Amino acid sequence: MPPPPPPLPLPGCASDCQIKRRTEPAGRRSRPGPDMAALYACTKCHQRFPFEALSQGQQLCKECRIAHPVVKCTYCRTEYQQESKTSTICKKCAQNVQLYGTPKPCQYCNIIAAFIGNKCQRCTNSEKKYGPPYSCEQCKQQCAFDRKDDRKKVDGKLLCWLCTLSYKRVLQKTKEQRKHLSSSSRASHQEKEQYSRLSGGSHYNSFSPDLALDSPGTDHFVIIAQLKEEVATLKKMLHQKDQMILEKEKKITELKADFQYQESQMRAKMNQMEKTHKEVTEQLQAKNRELLKQAAALSKSKKLEKSGAITSP
Repeated sequence: MPPPPPPLPLPGCASDCQIKRRTEPAGRRSRPGPDMAALYACTKCHQRFPFEALSQGQQLCKECRIAHPVVKCTYCRTEYQQESKTSTICKKCAQNVQLYGTPKPCQYCNIIAAFIGNKCQRCTNSEKKYGPPYSCEQCKQQCAFDRKDDRKKVDGKLLCWLCTLSYKRVLQKTKEQRKHLSSSSRASHQEKEQYSRLSGGSHYNSFSPDLALDSPGTDHFVIIAQLKEEVATLKKMLHQKDQMILEKEKKITELKADFQYQESQMRAKMNQMEKTHKEVTEQLQAKNRELLKQAAALSKSKKLEKSGAITSP
């Protein structure tokens, strides 16, 4: 018997789906669905992660951020991505150390980054471009350069490079803290704004107390950050001084040990010389006594011979 014919496709089934797929545009078919999130590559390990899992600045994943944290260079105080945990200086300073040796403190900013002369490269370039430095309004050091532009100042203050970085870092932290406020605090803030508007205050007056309260706190944060950096610098200088003192004490101990050894050798030599001198002196004295005895015996024999010659006739 011949095989039965295949069943006819029902309307609205697979054939309709195939027709729809053929008639759909190519871009619409290739668009990912809601479950497929876009992945981005980490700039260090090149593995793909969601965009939220990467850092904002350098696009690093969590493991790379832990393995290669952003730290400050011991010499120039700039932030860099640490390649190994043993290295504490950036690549530029490492090259300068190989070329010029250990740097000295800069005579302006007191940062240990003066590889050539008494000034660091940043202060040298700023002095060539903007002229001699002025006193920083925050740390009171003679290391702030006036760029003749009020927009370059921080809240109208002439600050040095380190104080500017500290100020910007504190502002960034305060912005992040404000972003992570809870909904209740936002609601209470909106209620306060509404109350101040209803009480007759303008929009500028409603925000002016917050600005007035923020600026002293920010100044305090900047002062605290600057003091922390100064304490870290002083601790480092103290550690260096302690190392120098330990090296000098070690050298003094070695010199004392050498002096004691030489003194003991000299004393042993003097004792040996005294002993030899005493033995020679005793030998000479014994020989002298023997010679005196012989001389006395000779003189006595001569006297006897003379007396015998006189009595013989």
